Amino acid sequence: MATTTTSAKFTTRNLGNSDLQLTPIGFGAWAIGGGNWEFAWGAQDDDESLRTIEHALDSGLNWIDTAAIYGLGHSEEVVGRALKHRAQKPYIFTKCSMRWHADRSIHRSLKRESLQEELENSLRRLGVDVIDLYQIHWPMPEEEIEEGWETLARFKEQGKVRYIGVSNFNVAQMKRVQKIAPITSLQPPYSLLRREIEAEILPFCREHNIGVINYSPMVSGLLTGKMTAERIRNLPQDDWRKRNQNFNEPKLSRNLALAELLKEIGREHGVQAGVVAIAWTLRNPAITAAIVGARRPDQVDGILPAATFRLNDAEAARVEQWLAEHP
Repeated sequence: MATTTTSAKFTTRNLGNSDLQLTPIGFGAWAIGGGNWEFAWGAQDDDESLRTIEHALDSGLNWIDTAAIYGLGHSEEVVGRALKHRAQKPYIFTKCSMRWHADRSIHRSLKRESLQEELENSLRRLGVDVIDLYQIHWPMPEEEIEEGWETLARFKEQGKVRYIGVSNFNVAQMKRVQKIAPITSLQPPYSLLRREIEAEILPFCREHNIGVINYSPMVSGLLTGKMTAERIRNLPQDDWRKRNQNFNEPKLSRNLALAELLKEIGREHGVQAGVVAIAWTLRNPAITAAIVGARRPDQVDGILPAATFRLNDAEAARVEQWLAEHP
């Protein structure tokens, strides 16, 4: 199972069957991909993104998770620029399988030739010779999963990637690819509002020594304690959250009330609601580390305490009781 070591600033955990030692939270680079694509967060200033990444790394975080599809290649380019002149580089994780056409519409492929092209493009944009963790972003098309995983296993043999993982896979899909090559990690959504993986997926990962790095622990900003109905109304038109059910009624009022509870708990420790939300996910022993996005340096400062803050049993029980009373 995952072993624990101490780095310069934070205790780190070993990711699955790899030798990667991760800080409890890592920098998520989805939002810095910028606007004008299907899953955008609105426009983003690249210089601000560079300052944010540098601040996160200077603060002690030792890994970045991005994907080719974020901003249609743009997130990887920005990450590449941020790393260019850094003497000590973080671990770089990226994802494949989502492609785009000239009109910016998205399609999916796990075909060998497509993945080969994606890998070369990602290496070029990131400015690296090897990717530390290369992940299949979505198990789609379903019938191409085996071909995709065989291809990633070959990339690992060739030394172009150090480890390979999956994202958004269920247990049946993981069992299918395990027959071809071991899985180092799974990247699933996991938060107070998305707990489906607790039943089967997390126990399976623990049993098979598959590391888990969960995404959206703060539900894309909803549980930061800073989101309001008015702020959601004023999000840019190309912000995907405007269309998401958690950001709209009838769910929104309950979700914002949950954020208020997290704020209350956080206030007793001098931390933000988002830190409490992240800490709740890190309580699960199957979770290796959490992906946390930030778009400005001050947001990094706000979530940084999540690398060390832990909820106690009484606080966790208080959260569970609230959830039971507000299904």
